[in-house]
Amino acid sequence: MTADVLAAHRALYDAVETGDADLMTALWVDDPDTSCVHPGAPMLRGTADVVRSWIVLMAHVGYIQFFLTDVEVTLLPAAEGTPTTAVVTCTESVLSGQPGDSEGLSAATSFGAGTAISTSILVRDGSGWKFWLRHASPVATMSDEGEDA
Repeated sequence: MTADVLAAHRALYDAVETGDADLMTALWVDDPDTSCVHPGAPMLRGTADVVRSWIVLMAHVGYIQFFLTDVEVTLLPAAEGTPTTAVVTCTESVLSGQPGDSEGLSAATSFGAGTAISTSILVRDGSGWKFWLRHASPVATMSDEGEDA
């Protein structure tokens, strides 16, 4: 069962990395209380707004890759039988890039990186595990001078 949760969790990152809007849509529970908080952004509520935010993100990034570490799954006990709720926490290291300005000195891709801590709640319905909530918070990094970077 944990493997199925992890597969659904990884599918979200695969959808973003490949720009697969249909997969992203299929991964979320259709519910007005579904919610998502992207790093540094306000909470979005409702499946349509959540999925739209992912599609906009996918449309505006040239390259993105997620490296997940510290992935932990907790299956919440069900009143009867098999668990229907899972909590997944992880550290996301994100590498993203946009093509450079072709009129500038270089047309090379400029890359950026960041780290976030993510908590997701997935629920099991008749078609498998789906996201009900995802909240990611950026991790502040310290520069050599000891100030937030």
